[in-house]
Amino acid sequence: MADAAPQESGKAAPPRGRGRSLIWAAIPLVVFLALAAVFLKQLESGNNTHDLPSALIGKPAPQFTLAPLEGLRGPDGPVPGLSSEMLAGKVSIVNVWASWCVPCRAEHPALVMLARDKRAQLVGINYKDNTGNALRFLGQLGNPFAAVGVDPRGTAAIDWGVYGVPETFIVAADGTIAFKHVGPLTEQSLKERFLPALEAAIARSAPAAQPVAGAAVK
Repeated sequence: MADAAPQESGKAAPPRGRGRSLIWAAIPLVVFLALAAVFLKQLESGNNTHDLPSALIGKPAPQFTLAPLEGLRGPDGPVPGLSSEMLAGKVSIVNVWASWCVPCRAEHPALVMLARDKRAQLVGINYKDNTGNALRFLGQLGNPFAAVGVDPRGTAAIDWGVYGVPETFIVAADGTIAFKHVGPLTEQSLKERFLPALEAAIARSAPAAQPVAGAAVK
């Protein structure tokens, strides 16, 4: 008895080369997902580039004058620009940021928190940015800065030794750079490094205790 002829499955065989095309089409997605995973890992670890040294630690902050971010307003009117003279006499936190910087968006809640501590002033350097985009960035997330200076060509950032945004400096009341953090501020980096350095700079700026009048001298 002859074997029965195989029945047709009803499905057409895929065109030759179609599988190969699908593989090539999937490559960009795989690369994107891999890069995203690397970025998230760096972000969660607090971006270990904060260990990069700075030759400016302990030295006076660079001399600079930056125009304000045009159109940025605060509760008391237009937010002023930034200059080195504004850093003298009070502990300052100088944050270098840009609207196109994804980690800057991620660290913004940390800046909002730091702005609540009135023992130090938080100021920003807007790095190689578009005015409209920068205004929208702060409009969406809130403006924590007491002053914002625009650095459209990155000239001031070079003088500060900036590797790339975001970067955050602590400047002591005497105008010297006390600390530098490279990368986004995270809960971990704030707790382990930044806040202790800020407290130390604030303690240094506190006036020495004066002897009480009439106290006996031993």
